[in-house]
Amino acid sequence: MPAKSKAQQKAAGAALSAKRGDTKVSELQGASKQMYESMSEDELEDFASTDREGLPDHVDGDS
Repeated sequence: MPAKSKAQQKAAGAALSAKRGDTKVSELQGASKQMYESMSEDELEDFASTDREGLPDHVDGDS
C-alpha cells in the first residue's frame, strides 16, 4: 500500500529506521511512533518506498 502524502512517507521511513535498529525508538514522535507500534517492517517498507513525486505534502486524516 503506497503512502498518500509526503508526510506519511517520511513518518514511515522514520518508523522503519527504528524497526531496523538504526534509530532509537525514543526519538520517534507522533505518526512515526504510532506506525512503529502498529505496523510490520514489510508494511513500513511499502509506505517508505513510495515515490514522493506527485504526492501532496499532507492529506486530511493522515496517520
